[in-house]
This record gives sequence, C-alpha cells and structure tokens, in this order.
Amino acid sequence: MGWSTEQAEAGTQSGQSGGEPGAEAAGAAAAGAAAAGAAARGGEQPRPPVALSPSRASDFMQCPLLYRFRVIDRLPEKPSAAATRGTVVHAVLERLFDAPAAERTAAGARSMVPGEWAKLLAKRPELAELFAEDAEGERLAGWLAEAEALVERWFSLEDPTRLEPADRELYVETVLDSGLQLRGFIDRVDVAPTGEVRIVDYKTGKAPRPQFAEGALFQMKFYALVMWRLRGVVPRRLQLVYLGSGDVVTYDPGEADLRGVERKLLALWEAIQLATATGDWRPRPTKLCGWCDHQAHCPEFGGTPPVYPLQVRPAEGGVPPQGRMGDI
Repeated sequence: MGWSTEQAEAGTQSGQSGGEPGAEAAGAAAAGAAAAGAAARGGEQPRPPVALSPSRASDFMQCPLLYRFRVIDRLPEKPSAAATRGTVVHAVLERLFDAPAAERTAAGARSMVPGEWAKLLAKRPELAELFAEDAEGERLAGWLAEAEALVERWFSLEDPTRLEPADRELYVETVLDSGLQLRGFIDRVDVAPTGEVRIVDYKTGKAPRPQFAEGALFQMKFYALVMWRLRGVVPRRLQLVYLGSGDVVTYDPGEADLRGVERKLLALWEAIQLATATGDWRPRPTKLCGWCDHQAHCPEFGGTPPVYPLQVRPAEGGVPPQGRMGDI
C-alpha cells in the first residue's frame, strides 16, 4: 500500500620532513601546520571519531583527507553564502509550523526571512564577512530575495495548511548491534493516522541528474535506518524537496534496502577506524576540489597537512604507500 496524499496531509501532531635539502623549510612548514591545527581546535584535546552522521559519511566517501580536516583537525572553513542561505530557509520552513494552519501563507513565510537571518547572524557573527564589501547592501538584498524566492517556491510543492508534522529538525541517534553510533538531524517527519512514517528533507539546490542522485538518497536511507532501529518501523516514504528546481523526489525503502545501507556504513566505519589508527588519510581528487577550503593543507595542491594529532600505529603488513584511496 503506497503513501496516500490524504494520509500525508492529515498527519497528526506529535606528513613528516627528512634530511634532504630544504628540510629546514619543510620543518618550518610542519611546525606552522601543527600550530594551525592546534589553533583550529581551540586548544581542545583531539579525539578519535565516535559516531557517524550523513554529512561526515559523505565527506569520507568524497575524500578521506577532507574528513580528517573536518573531524580530527577541525580546520576552519570560510562561510558559504549558499549554505548560509540554506540554513535561513530551513529555519523558516521549520518555524512556519508554529503558526496556526490558516496563517501559514507564502507572504508570511517570505516576511520571516530577514528575521531568521538576523537571528542566525546574532549567533554566528562571523557570517557578516559574507557581505563585508557590500556597503550599499545590494548583495545582501539580492541574497535575501533569493532566500525568499526559495521559500515561496516551496508553497507550490506542498501545502502547509494541510500538514501537521510530527517532528521538525528532529535529532536522532542510535547504536547498531555492531556498536556503531549513528546520529543526525531530520528536517521533517510526518506520521499518518495509520502510523506510516514519511521522512522529508529540504534541499535549496537543484535536483541532481539521475546518475548523481544516489548521494542525496543515501542520506535519506541513513535517516530511515536510524528511525527503523529507534522505532521498529521502516519509514514508508523518503521525500526530497528540491527548492532550487521545484522537484520532489520520493523513494519507498524496504528492509533489504536498509540492511544494505547498514552494511555499507559498517564498511565505511571500519575504513575510518583504520585511517584514524594509522594516520593514513588519502586525498581523493575530484571536480569538487575546486570548492575546497583546504587546498593550502592538501598535498594534491602542494600543501602540508597539520601534524597528525593522534597516536598512530602501523597497519598490518606496514603502512601502505600514500596515494589515492579507492572507492568504498
């Protein structure tokens, strides 16, 4: 039995230097990298990763070295106008449901955008640098208008007056039988009167071409697995709402799907644990490297990673030569 529109809408509220020429310069670079890593961590003691989220799983699959920079070294990254806009839009779509159904209008939602931006800026003052050279406020005005347009487009895809989400921005966490801890935030959970569960995720970009759609679907299957383990029920539907292109993509998972995701996550976690223990993190160059904030620390761009802050041990048979990590 498929997920019916009526049920959905009537849901209830509920690196090291050697002795070769140039070693002095390399040593200085390594020292600088170590200082950079310590500064990024704010003096905190580095710790091995203890859990996996969809974002960090995607990081490791994209590039193990990127995962290391974000999770272990915690290197700072420049604010992104697109990601920040997405945060504001998500906040509006979350808080819109605080209002009675009749008051959930497109005009009202658009009017919430400047206020949510102001709240976010108060929490993260560093975001002001996005518009540091915008004395006239033109770029900011255009950016806010883009966010408002994304919010308004959502009303052509779903009708919030006929929805009562069971959960919004739901934090979920579970520990698999293997001991692997999974966690993350789900944008929206709808529960039909029959008990069927729909997981909804908002994307402020455009829907990817079919050959690139697996990444976003993997994230949704991750959430479905966690919900299954937490509540004992496989979500009936996974729904991706692409505000950038006005597309809605759905997928109805089964237990076999989610068991496959669990196996993939266990293999992924084993690879992360091995890299953590050996310090052997491989860069995986792709077209996405052009948008990476960490080129100065990446060997693929002639950079030097921070000195690895965790104790390492050789892998069985010795540490394999540095190179590019294969697909998982």
